[in-house]
Order: sequence, then structure tokens, then C-alpha cells
Amino acid sequence: MMTVDEAQAYCTALTKKSGSNFYYSFLFLPKARRQAMYTVYAFCKAVDSAVDEPPPGSQPQEELTRWRAELDAAYHGKPTWPITISLAYHVKTLGIPKVYFEELIKGVEMDLQNNRYLTFDELSLYCYRVASIVGLICLHIFGATSARAQDYAVALGMAFQLTNILRDVGADAAQNRIYLPLEDLKACQHSEKALRRRTYSPEFTRLMEFEAGRAHQYYEKARAAYSALSKQERRALTVAEIMRGVYARILKKLEASDFQVFGPRIRLSTGHRLVIAAGIWIRSRFS
Repeated sequence: MMTVDEAQAYCTALTKKSGSNFYYSFLFLPKARRQAMYTVYAFCKAVDSAVDEPPPGSQPQEELTRWRAELDAAYHGKPTWPITISLAYHVKTLGIPKVYFEELIKGVEMDLQNNRYLTFDELSLYCYRVASIVGLICLHIFGATSARAQDYAVALGMAFQLTNILRDVGADAAQNRIYLPLEDLKACQHSEKALRRRTYSPEFTRLMEFEAGRAHQYYEKARAAYSALSKQERRALTVAEIMRGVYARILKKLEASDFQVFGPRIRLSTGHRLVIAAGIWIRSRFS
């Protein structure tokens, strides 16, 4: 059995190794909150990998069952895995509701059940579970849990997930996954077959512009909710704002490239991410 400190070290190392866009925003948190973020990120990454990158010979559904059991243990028993040992400490310290993690697992599980979404309403449930829920978890870490802050977190999660869906269109199609709503493909006269063939066309550009516009709407909803918060809450959400800055820039980079999503994944350099993060942090402290 690992100690809590050993389990925390495991989660920290896992998060640092990931190179995630989120990692650079975590650096601006006080140590205790930063450690909580490392642990939550490690949990999210591990659950997602159980489905997206299952170990050879494993059964994703069985892996999710094990994660559910470990989550139960983190809240009501004695967890045995490094991530859940660390998680047990943080959820008790910060009062993070168990239902959030349960919803996250349900979202990941949807990838075992669906590889198409007919409507945006269907896709919205998926985005809420795998992204907005993470935002609601993070509010407890940041220390801002008002109703308006929750609106902010939900909208921002939707914006992040839609941005990821756009930049991963090619990689997802190669795995026979189409997250763009089929009703939107039909409206833009772009077929599933053309998407799987990685075909650029005016119809494809129109489809992507439409979806990017929807993502921008959620970024704007998040911005409006953030503006309505108290000064104390806005300062508490500086890290979330750093994430917004990074992901909004990725979306703009996608648009500037005319949605060249069938080649190398569009990303920001480490230096660029740090410049965005530092600028937002400075503004939050002196505005």
C-alpha cells in the first residue's frame, strides 16, 4: 500500500509526462491545489486511456468497472491504486462530489457505445460528461463554486471539447469515430465517406466553419459568465482563464490553417503556451 505522499508523487509524474496543455496552467496554482489538479488529471487520463488506449489483452468495459470500484473505495473504503489513493485524500479535503467522477466515467463509457452522434443534443451530453464535469470538479480545487462559476465551467468545458473534436477530426475518422453531428454533415452536404477519405472541399470547410462558430459561442458564454463573477472568484479562476486562453488560440490556429486537420496535430509550442499563461496571470493580479 502506497502512502498518500507516494501516490501524489506518482500522479505528479504522470501529469508532467503527459505534456498536456493543462499542465502549464497548473504551474500557477499554490502547491496544495496544484497537487490536487495533478491527481484529478491523472484520474481523467487513466480512465480515458482504459478505453482509448487499452493495454493489450484488456477489456475496456472491465477496466471501467474496476475504476468504478476504486472510486467507491476512494470515497467509502480503502483504495489500492496510486491514483485513487491520492484522489481519496483530495476529494475529502476539498469536498468534491462523487457524482462528478461517476459522470466522467459514464462519458468515457459512451465511446464504447457510440461512434456517431446524430444531433448536437446527443453530442452535448458527451461533451458535458467528459469535459464540463471536469470543469465542475476543478471549481472545488480553485475555490469558486457559485452558480455563476458553474455556468462558466460548463460552457468552458463545452468549448474545450468542441475544439478538441475539430482538431482531431482526422485521427478520429481513422478510428471510425465521427463526433461531428451527422445532421451537420447533411446540412453542409459533406458525407461520412468524404470525411473518412480525409477529403478537403468547400463543403468540408463550410462544415468546419460552422462547428468552429459553435465553439466560439461557448467561449463567449464562458467569458460572459466570468465577467459577472466577483473579483475574488475571477482571481480564483485564473488557471481556468489560462486554459481558455490556450484553447481559444488553438481554435484560431485551426481557422487560420483553413482546417488542415488531416496532417500533424495542430498545437501550440511550449513557449507560446507559457507566454499566454504568464500574460493572463499578470493581468489577473494587477487588473
